Amino acid sequence: MSVYQFNPLKDSRWQPFVDDHPDGAVFHSAHWLEALWRTYSYEPVVYTTTPPGRDLTNGIAFCRVRSWLSGSRLVSLPFSDHCQPLAGAQDMAELMDWLKASRQSKRWKYIEVRPCCPEGAARASDVTKSESYSLQVLDLSPSLDTLFRNFHKSCVQRKIQRAEREKLTYEEGRSDELLKKFYDLLLLTRRRHGLPPQPLVWFRNVVACLGNRLLIRIVSKDGQPVASIVTIQYKDVLVYKYGCSDSRFNNLGGNSLLFWRAIQDAKKNGLLKYDLGRSETDNSGLVTFKENWGAVSMPLDYYRLPARRSFHLNSGWRTRVARGVFSLMPDTLLAATGRLLYRHIG
Repeated sequence: MSVYQFNPLKDSRWQPFVDDHPDGAVFHSAHWLEALWRTYSYEPVVYTTTPPGRDLTNGIAFCRVRSWLSGSRLVSLPFSDHCQPLAGAQDMAELMDWLKASRQSKRWKYIEVRPCCPEGAARASDVTKSESYSLQVLDLSPSLDTLFRNFHKSCVQRKIQRAEREKLTYEEGRSDELLKKFYDLLLLTRRRHGLPPQPLVWFRNVVACLGNRLLIRIVSKDGQPVASIVTIQYKDVLVYKYGCSDSRFNNLGGNSLLFWRAIQDAKKNGLLKYDLGRSETDNSGLVTFKENWGAVSMPLDYYRLPARRSFHLNSGWRTRVARGVFSLMPDTLLAATGRLLYRHIG
């Protein structure tokens, strides 16, 4: 079997292939890969059995991550909740076998895939499950009234009604002003969690590369931003990617109002699914929050070759100490830490 590789930012076959493939998602798109390249210098590459110049029949998108701190590796894809290989199980296994044989000569510490459906990855030789999460997805096919009735009465319905009584104001768009409001709330949230924020330039690049597919949504109380989410629309799916809030105002129901507005917009645009993103399996609060909207949880497993555990910002005693330090940093230093750290952990 012959395996070929190409840069999906330069090969005109890739984006139409992703658009037409039933498993093609925003994380496969050239727009998302361009944002990763601009921000972190992660070189995108697609491996396929299709020869150059022919219509693509399969492809697995990766980024080559090179780091003096965490080593070089091949990841599909960094900072992406999931990235289903666009290949059948047999092609997937053969491509992974080829990559396995190439790993040492390329000096990759490991190769990682993040499929939604693991069958092909699990059959590839020596590929081992490295991390386990859960993914929550809300079916948007019912009517808005039915969706609302299916929300948890006290945890969702009443919070939406509370937000409406509080007369929270809603804004959406992609302006620098909205991005600043979002990022200020993100700093508060990441500090609360004892974690550095993603670099501001990442969000600027995502906005620039995804264009009108992306919306920053913000609710405010008396002019004070209290909660924000970032959603991305691709094909018939709305993706919830980032969320943050000022915890002093959480009782006003701002987060619930944002999710409800996003669902209303998705229904108006004829979308069929709301991808609420991955959750850590031990974060029962987050999983319950998403399931209270009627979302269904499903396993989301990552696979590596050879087996290695992921580096986490939220595990281990050293990290717990670091989280205490992060929580005390001034905003400028906390943001600078994020700029320095994130390119090494993708």
